[in-house]
Amino acid sequence: MQTTFTIPTRGPGLYECTADVASWLRGDGLLTLFVQHTSCSLLIQENADPEVQTDLQAYFARLVPPTTDPSMAYLTHTYEGPDDMPAHIKAAMLPVSLSIPVADGRMRLGTWQGIYLFEHRNAPHRRSVAAHFMADRTPG
Repeated sequence: MQTTFTIPTRGPGLYECTADVASWLRGDGLLTLFVQHTSCSLLIQENADPEVQTDLQAYFARLVPPTTDPSMAYLTHTYEGPDDMPAHIKAAMLPVSLSIPVADGRMRLGTWQGIYLFEHRNAPHRRSVAAHFMADRTPG
């Protein structure tokens, strides 16, 4: 079973999509999610305290600043804006796919875990996340 989730973003940040994914699942098996873009990521992260998302965003902004920052002067891919190459670097450092076990139609996430698209670009985007659910075909 396959589908694609569209996640609208308004700029940098973490956008939770756990409920959308959860509503699509049925039965037991393995869920694979894959973001179809090179300047954003997928994460499983805490969904109870929003400060976690704020701190993650601040950390990666500090770790990989825009190309206008003097520390990034060595970068050559700059024609798509000062946030583009840093977004590619962040996406190279973070997951772009996730595998999640599913039992009785429910993801086996921990109590405080949620699924997030981590947008690394400044402009709004409509991000596509391909989902594949492989149902368990073994009896029992």
